[in-house]
Amino acid sequence: MKVLVILCALAAFSEGLIRVGLDKKKSQKTLMKEYGVLNDVIATNNYNRFTKYKGLSAEPINEPLRNYMDVEYFGNISIGTPPQEFTVIFDTGSSNLWVPSSLCSSPACTNHSLFDANKSSTFQSSNQNLAIQYGTGSMTGILGYDVVTITGIEVTNQEFGLSVTEPGDTFTYAPFDGILGLAYPVISSSGATPVFDNMMDQGLVSEDLFSFYLSPDGKSGSEVLFGGIDTSHYTGNINWIRLSSQTYWQITVSSITINGKPVACAKSCQAIVDTGTSFLTGPIDALQNILKLLGATKDPHGYEMITCNRAGRLPTIVFHINGNKYPLPPSAYVFEQGPTSSTCYLGIQAMDIPSSKLWILGDVFLRKYYSIFNRGRNMIGLAKSV
Repeated sequence: MKVLVILCALAAFSEGLIRVGLDKKKSQKTLMKEYGVLNDVIATNNYNRFTKYKGLSAEPINEPLRNYMDVEYFGNISIGTPPQEFTVIFDTGSSNLWVPSSLCSSPACTNHSLFDANKSSTFQSSNQNLAIQYGTGSMTGILGYDVVTITGIEVTNQEFGLSVTEPGDTFTYAPFDGILGLAYPVISSSGATPVFDNMMDQGLVSEDLFSFYLSPDGKSGSEVLFGGIDTSHYTGNINWIRLSSQTYWQITVSSITINGKPVACAKSCQAIVDTGTSFLTGPIDALQNILKLLGATKDPHGYEMITCNRAGRLPTIVFHINGNKYPLPPSAYVFEQGPTSSTCYLGIQAMDIPSSKLWILGDVFLRKYYSIFNRGRNMIGLAKSV
């Protein structure tokens, strides 16, 4: 199932630009299938992969992480002196940086890179605890300060989490070590300063923004660029959208239509632009209308599917945002399992966030549109990817 695009590390730095290349690898769900544990994990854990968006407010909150079952954006960073290397998710849907540590004895820490504070001459302890909750367990640890290096650029005095416990299966089978959050400081657990805020404060980027390009169909060339915009990755104009909330990267969607008729958000709705979610997701009641129009049914794991011979006849879903249209043709949201399968999956998932009607514009959307996250102007820019 080609639902995911993944980060790998390639690098170049020039005049305040930090470039990290993107590539594709196996997803965590695929690895769980190969180990024969996926069905048991789903059966024994009552999880909601979208609980990371619970409790949206202007106050600092814990960041649930259970949804990373289906998120595979990876890149390499290093921490400490001499540098210790880690694979992390670059996630615009959270704000903390954390990695496993040598203090951790959980099964999840036995097959991942571990940060050893005793081996870094620049590490400083903060004597502060960190607890991040997710749907089926938790990550707990301590906070410390050290040098974080991204493609050769050093972010000094960066606060980050060192995990001490990572219970459950979620991180055991994860093909990443930790998470690097790129949302606003207000949602950072324990008040830790996010990495990009320190990049700005230390003058490491030429502009206070970063941009993502996710190439289609597993092609090479995807990247995240800190401090600039790469004009070779898009065509036409950049449409700028003011944030409706400076917590997550949240914007207002005017409406969603199919064949010119509103199917959701008739009176506008809120959406989060999130590189840390693979799917296009929305409230259950709104998505039921769309999924019914698409003729989707659920597989045993709760994923939406159709027969592949219907894929070419599915409609284009159009998002209306700030006076512009953002169409998603079926080629953007339908994924084949393989050449011998007659079943295709939809990169669309209903979610249940109590007291919220949020939509999540994840990778299904972002593969079609080059995205710019502008902290200086508190805006998101979208342009058609090439």
